Amino acid sequence: MILCCGEALIDMIPSPTTGGGTGFVPHSGGAVFNTAIALGRLGVQTGLLSGISSDMFGQQLMAALKASQVNTSNIIGSDRPTTLAFVQLIEGQAAYSFFDENTAGRMLDLQEIPILPAGVSTLFFGGISLACEPCADAYAALLERDGGDRVVMLDPNIRPGFIQDETRYRARIEQMIARADIVKVSDEDLNWLVPGSMSLRQKAKIMLEKGPSVIILTRGSEGAMGFLPNGTEVRVAAEEVQVVDTVGAGDTFNAGVLAKLSDLDLLRKGELKTLPVQSLEEALVQGAKTAAIAVSRSGANPPWADEL
Repeated sequence: MILCCGEALIDMIPSPTTGGGTGFVPHSGGAVFNTAIALGRLGVQTGLLSGISSDMFGQQLMAALKASQVNTSNIIGSDRPTTLAFVQLIEGQAAYSFFDENTAGRMLDLQEIPILPAGVSTLFFGGISLACEPCADAYAALLERDGGDRVVMLDPNIRPGFIQDETRYRARIEQMIARADIVKVSDEDLNWLVPGSMSLRQKAKIMLEKGPSVIILTRGSEGAMGFLPNGTEVRVAAEEVQVVDTVGAGDTFNAGVLAKLSDLDLLRKGELKTLPVQSLEEALVQGAKTAAIAVSRSGANPPWADEL
C-alpha cells in the first residue's frame, strides 16, 4: 500500500449566491489528501495518514476518502478543528488564505502515530504539512522512524509564506530529501531549494547528489522532466487542454506517476536505483495526462482509471 502522509483540509471555494454576492462552498482538499484521492481513483491500494477532526468538516473528509477507495485505518482522530483554506481564483490560478492554528492536522505528534504495518510499502510526503510545525517535525520523524526499506516520494511543494523559520525548514527538508527515492519539484521549488543563476538542469543534478534515485521537475504548460543519477534525462510535453483551474494539478500529477510505477512493479528501492528510461517516461506521461484531466474541470477532482 502507498501511504500518503500529510494534510487533509477544507478548501472554501468561491461561488455566487442568490443574493448576488460571493459565498464559499466547502470542498475536501489538501495536497497530500488530493494525491491519496487520485491514487484511490486510479485503482492503486492507498491510504492516508493525517490528523482529521471529528467536526463536520472532518466527517466530510472521511466520507470523501472512503468514496474514492482510500484506506483510513491510519487516520489519527482528534477533537481539534479542521484546517480551512479560503480560495480565490485569479485567472485560473489559486490564491489561499489559511486558518490553521491549533487544528487536528497541524497539531499531529509522532507519539500519536503507531508503528506502520508491514503492508505499507511506499510513503508519500508533501504539502504544507512539511512547513507547519509541529506536524512538520512529526512527519520528518515518521520518515526517520519508519522509512527503512520503504520507497519514499517527496514533493516539498514549497510555500514561503508558511515558513516561519527558514533555517529549520531547510534543515528538515534536506534530511527528508536525503532519505527520499523520488523527489518531485516545480521549477519554483527547485530555484528556492538551490538558489543561484545555474540552469534548472544543473540544479537538478545537485539535488540528485543529495541522495534520491529520481528527480522529477514540473514546469506547468512546458511539461515535465526526469533526471537519473547516470545523467539520463527524460522530457515529456504537457497535455493540451482547456484549463478551468489548477487546484490539485501537481498533486494529481504525483498520483499518476506513482500509479504507473506501481503498475510496472517498480516501487522498490532497488528497482528505482536502476530505473529504465522508458519506464520513467511512461510514468511522466501518465502524470501529465492525469493532471491534464484534473485541470480541465473545477476544483481538485482527479480522474478515475477509466477516464485515462
